[in-house]
Amino acid sequence: MNATERSIAAAEAHGAHNYHPLPVVVATAEGAWMTDVEGRRYLDMLAGYSALNFGHGNRRLLDAAKAQLERVTLTSRAFHHDRYAEFCTELAALCGKDMVLPMNTGAEAIETAVKTARKWGYRVKGVPDGRAKIIVADNNFHGRTTTIVSFSTDPEARADYGPYTPGFEIVPYGDLAALEAAVDENTVAVLLEPIQGEAGVLVPPPGYLSGVRRLTAERNVLFIADEIQSALGRTGSTFACEHEDVVPDVYVLGKALGGGVVPVSAVVADRDVLGVFRPGEHGSTFGGNPLACAVALEVIAILKTGEYQERATRLGEHLHHELGLLVGTGAVEAVRGRGLWAGVDIAPSLGTAREVSERLMERGVLVKDTHGSTIRIAPPLVISKEDLDWGLERLRAVLAG
Repeated sequence: MNATERSIAAAEAHGAHNYHPLPVVVATAEGAWMTDVEGRRYLDMLAGYSALNFGHGNRRLLDAAKAQLERVTLTSRAFHHDRYAEFCTELAALCGKDMVLPMNTGAEAIETAVKTARKWGYRVKGVPDGRAKIIVADNNFHGRTTTIVSFSTDPEARADYGPYTPGFEIVPYGDLAALEAAVDENTVAVLLEPIQGEAGVLVPPPGYLSGVRRLTAERNVLFIADEIQSALGRTGSTFACEHEDVVPDVYVLGKALGGGVVPVSAVVADRDVLGVFRPGEHGSTFGGNPLACAVALEVIAILKTGEYQERATRLGEHLHHELGLLVGTGAVEAVRGRGLWAGVDIAPSLGTAREVSERLMERGVLVKDTHGSTIRIAPPLVISKEDLDWGLERLRAVLAG
């Protein structure tokens, strides 16, 4: 066996089979490119599900991490450290909010947002104890904890994990009338992805997010935007909600906030929302640690220049133009997305999205399939137009058979 085969065999033998990765074993990476253990190079068109918005080995982020590694990496929240206040101040300012509650992973941040909404509902809105309801959308993906999969409609994510956590109502994504009908006096929050990533990069109809914002404001309900995948430059703006000039009550951030270097997530809201927490009511040993704060601070500084938002807009227009030309050719049934983010529905006659992903891998391009027939394209925002075109040319070749 070669090095790739040995590594995959060992992973299959000793690692739990909760993922089905493509048969490539990455050894090094830089910018938008990855190199496997055999020395073959691949164009990364997934970017760690948007965790790597700023590319592999981004020098600014690595330098920030290395400098902090030499100073202090963890204090726990039992003590203050000298990067925490700056991180909270800068992230709050980026979001236009008052307060930040840092965690580590996206799922932790969603759990924190759920707890925030319920506590706000009981302490501020006056919902009777144990009656708080949160409305979510079908085809959502917010994480994989027991509570989160309780309101998933994906059988693979949900099956065999019951009993499930109550307190959630599912409505069709993009259906404002259904959402309005579901809101009652015990509703404390509406939790939505501005663009549904795992579902296949589903963009809601125009006016939906602004309608949600209007409805939640009228009914004294928190609008929680899960921007874990969609924020921080991916769609051509800092936040995907900005495309409809919407400011939610609560931002949930993750993935790119850690720059692909360390896991960093956060719930960001005004004081009248996050101020409901008192000492001892919620926490995380690693949440807001010095290393995470140092890297996230550099991410925020990068975003302040607007460079990556502009790149995602400009290159995203090119990406969607080129992908749009494939619709109706018999190879692609639909293309959705915004910025440097696209879901491409593959015609069944060409095989499954997994099979198309494997053929692309053989040609040096890495993407990922979802829901059987869709491939997701989300390259690092540092990708050059030339490299993007190189990847698109190989996609066209694969689709041509």
